[in-house]
Amino acid sequence: MLEFRILGPLEVVGERGPLELGGPKQRATLAILLLDANRVVSVDRLADELYAGAAPATALKQVQRQISDLRKLLGPASGIETRSPGYTVRLAPDQLDLAVFERMTADATEALAEQDAKRAADLLRQALALWRAPPLADLMYEPFAHAPVERLEEIRLAALEQRIEADLALGRHAALVGELEQLVCDHPLRERFAAQLMLALYRSGRQAEALTTYREVRRVLVDEFGLDPTPALQQLEHRILEHSRSLELEPPDARRQPIEADRAVLVVSASEGGLDALLALAEPLARAPGRELIVARLVAGEHELAAAVASNTTRRESLGVAIRTAAFTSIEPMRDVLRLSAAYDVDLVLVDAPPGMIASPLPADVAALFVRSAADVGVGIGRPLDWKRGSGVFVPFGGAEHDWAALELGAWLASAATTQLTLVGTRADPVGGQRDASRLLANASLAVQRLVGVDAVPLLVERSAGALIEAVAAATVVVVGVSPRWRQEGIGSIRRAVVGAARSEVILVHSGPRPGGLAPRDIRTRFSWSLGGA
Repeated sequence: MLEFRILGPLEVVGERGPLELGGPKQRATLAILLLDANRVVSVDRLADELYAGAAPATALKQVQRQISDLRKLLGPASGIETRSPGYTVRLAPDQLDLAVFERMTADATEALAEQDAKRAADLLRQALALWRAPPLADLMYEPFAHAPVERLEEIRLAALEQRIEADLALGRHAALVGELEQLVCDHPLRERFAAQLMLALYRSGRQAEALTTYREVRRVLVDEFGLDPTPALQQLEHRILEHSRSLELEPPDARRQPIEADRAVLVVSASEGGLDALLALAEPLARAPGRELIVARLVAGEHELAAAVASNTTRRESLGVAIRTAAFTSIEPMRDVLRLSAAYDVDLVLVDAPPGMIASPLPADVAALFVRSAADVGVGIGRPLDWKRGSGVFVPFGGAEHDWAALELGAWLASAATTQLTLVGTRADPVGGQRDASRLLANASLAVQRLVGVDAVPLLVERSAGALIEAVAAATVVVVGVSPRWRQEGIGSIRRAVVGAARSEVILVHSGPRPGGLAPRDIRTRFSWSLGGA
């Protein structure tokens, strides 16, 4: 049985050792399949990712040749199968190092929940030992690899945070200080590392250094974003100042109440009107316990700052959800959005549409956000949202990966706003021999019912932009997924037509590598969780 390794340079290991793979395109083809192991990857997507969105006319043949060469090289045990509309690599659970890593970290999470810190620490050390080097180290500069490498690095850091948590529970605080100081230096915006360092220092009798760590983290966040640390980190500082007994190492048999980390939706706009329109959408999403809104108003010059700060103060007092606000001048708005998103580990980024949003290609700022954001991105277009009008949330749904991302946000919205969710699919095409989408919509509805208890209503329409526009005319809000082929298509001709003719708010959703607002909090990437696989 072959072993496939991506937590380091790409490797395939057989009974006689590593196999010698071919050139960059062949290795990239295999890596793309492995990143979606046991799922079908379309030929279009393979061509798009292999050629950075500029596939030549011969791309189909070249993809087929790469697959053929891989099958010859790897032999009958390759696991590569042809499945419409593309290919999949079928692997057993132990054949891919990433799958082994995720299984071990999931077992460690269960062990921590059961207060078995020793088992959790051992599992996490074994899991982290699977990382031989940076993920896909030999392909990290290939166009397709940027987002997957970031995702893989994210789950490594999350596992490292958990391992340190287990070691702290085992009383290893003194030995952790040096490691944590380096991690805080390398990742100054990851507040969990800072909290762990503060606790390790405090338990080592170094209270002053623990407080100095907090002040430095706060300085970085305020200087960079104009935001204070999260409430959890602020509370830790207060407990250190008070010498709280809650910071003492508990006996092994003590039962701890799990503390859920804050979850956030980031809302960013350069205009007051745009911010208010987005907040009408975001406020319901933040109503659940443990969630908050982070609202940022970006202004062009210092003369606008005072008014923006005053407006934010009014919003904090008027909105009925947990909210933190910031206002600052920005000469690179999208870069600031990305930095805020990364610093606060948000579930969703909401921005308003810049001029030219429905054109093809997309505006450069939005394109940069789609490429770089780890979280899902929602772009608001159209009329301001009014929950008292219309017939709820409508999601045009064709079963593609981006449609599932739109469905996830649509289901989250419908559940939070207690309104109807309608899934729009196509009628049968007798001429083309295609059946209607009712079975697909039923599967999607079952997934949504399981996760949020919302029963999605199916609506079948003819296969045309005009029919889709008519179908969503009654919507309060339309949530539309952006295809992975957005580099060539912009938001797509049918989607442009819907946006241009919509009589309600339209949210364009681009799926990021990090799971969205419906995912369990301990799941860190879409490698192991998605609504489509629910």
